[in-house]
Order: sequence, then C-alpha cells, then structure tokens
Amino acid sequence: MDDFIMKPKIDFAFKELMTDEMVRKGFLAAFLKLNPNDIKNTRILNTDLRREHEDDKQGILDVRVSLNDDTEIDTEIQLTKVDIWTNRTLFYLSKMYAEQIGPGQSYRMLKKCVSISILDFKLFENEPDFYSCFHIREDTRHFLYTDKMEFHVIELPKLPEELKKGDRILAWAKFINAERREEFEELAGMDTYIEAAYNHLQVISQDDKKRMEYEARQKAIRDYNEGMLESHERGRKEGKEEEAFNIAKKLLAKKFSLSDIVDVTGLTIEQIQHL
Repeated sequence: MDDFIMKPKIDFAFKELMTDEMVRKGFLAAFLKLNPNDIKNTRILNTDLRREHEDDKQGILDVRVSLNDDTEIDTEIQLTKVDIWTNRTLFYLSKMYAEQIGPGQSYRMLKKCVSISILDFKLFENEPDFYSCFHIREDTRHFLYTDKMEFHVIELPKLPEELKKGDRILAWAKFINAERREEFEELAGMDTYIEAAYNHLQVISQDDKKRMEYEARQKAIRDYNEGMLESHERGRKEGKEEEAFNIAKKLLAKKFSLSDIVDVTGLTIEQIQHL
C-alpha cells in the first residue's frame, strides 16, 4: 500500500475533509464550544478558492457552512503571510452578515456569523498563544454589544509541543498541522471526530484523481511562495543598489576618488563613471 498521506493544511485536502458531515460536526463543535450531539445539521454553502485579484494564482480557501440553520461559519485557511488579514476577514464576515437579508426584510432574520482563520504564519507577533477568539465588547466593562459576529484565529507556528487533555481546539489544530502518520494516529486515538477525519484523509489520499488535484494545488502554493520570495529578494537587491548609487553621487560631489567610492559602495568603476 502507498504510504502517501495528504497534509490537511494544504487547502485542497482541508476542503475535502470538510465534505464529511461527521468531520464538520466535530471541527465546528470544538470551535463553538458545543457538544457535537447538540449540532442537528451542518450544510456546506460553498467551498471556493477566493481570489483577491484576477491575476491572483494562489487564492485563499473559503469553506462556508450553515450550522443548525441559525449560524453561518466561514472557515479560511492561508499558508502565506497576509499582513492585512484582520481587515479582509472583517470585510468578508461583514459582507456575509449583510447579504442575509434583502430590502424590506426584518433585521430579526439575521443569523450569527462566525469567522475561523487557520493561518500558517504569525498574525499577532507579540502574543504567545496559538488560539484567539474575538467578539464585539464594551471597552471598559467588557459586556457584549452583540454575539452576532465572532472571530477565531489559529496560528499554526505557535502550536505547543504537548497536547493538553480535553483541549479540542488544540487537537484539531495539531491534526491540521500534522504531516506524519504517527501524528495522525496519535490524535485519532484521542477523539472520535478526529479519527473520522483521519479515516477520510486516508481514503482521499489513495484516490488517484484527488491526489493529482492535491499535488497540483501544492505545486501552485509552492511556486507562488517561491515567486514571492524571489520578488522580495529582488526588491531588497534593487533597494541596496539604489542606496549605493545615492551614496556614490554624494561622494562624487565631494570629489572622492573613484577607488574610494568603489570601496565604500561596492559599485564597479564603470557604474560610477556612468554617474
């Protein structure tokens, strides 16, 4: 048997896992702090790769679910650092909230909207905890303004080594971040719903068509990250060259010798003569 196993944090694999109702139920119950038995039904509304721009080759996975017909949850997974993540999640959750009713309909119809962000980068650099949950509260007395909007953030690079017993959110985060069968099996042995996720992961990992789609998506993410890194390095190099040229101009104005300017800036004699 092929020992290949998909990584759940590759969004294609995560999306496939969310198609299983038992997996959805266990995952959402952990974040919403519910007993899974209290969840009557979960219904997928969409599983899209949302793109910010037409030329965005990577996209961000957006899995939207209706829970018990009274709550809508938008789960997004992102592997590459996005500095304005808080702005975009606020925008999309607000949009999801506002789109629930049309002209003339009552505000009473509005359902609770929940955002779950699974990030493979540090969003809050100065905060040590891997998990954060946000509501709209009064500044000094901290009572809720409304419970209709809720934001959950998982920062995978901050995951602790040890798994605390009973911490369902940490267990799911570790499962999503896992890469080896030993990790999956340990977590599956601790939670029935994670066991269902691991079983489903094994099935899709042995599906040739899904494996091809997974590997294509993994390559697209890898190529995107490499392209971003190269652009960053190129920008740094161009910035250093521009700074060197500015220094050379100042030294030329002060009648420094060509050899001294070469030593200071690292530019070639030809580049300085061109100035």
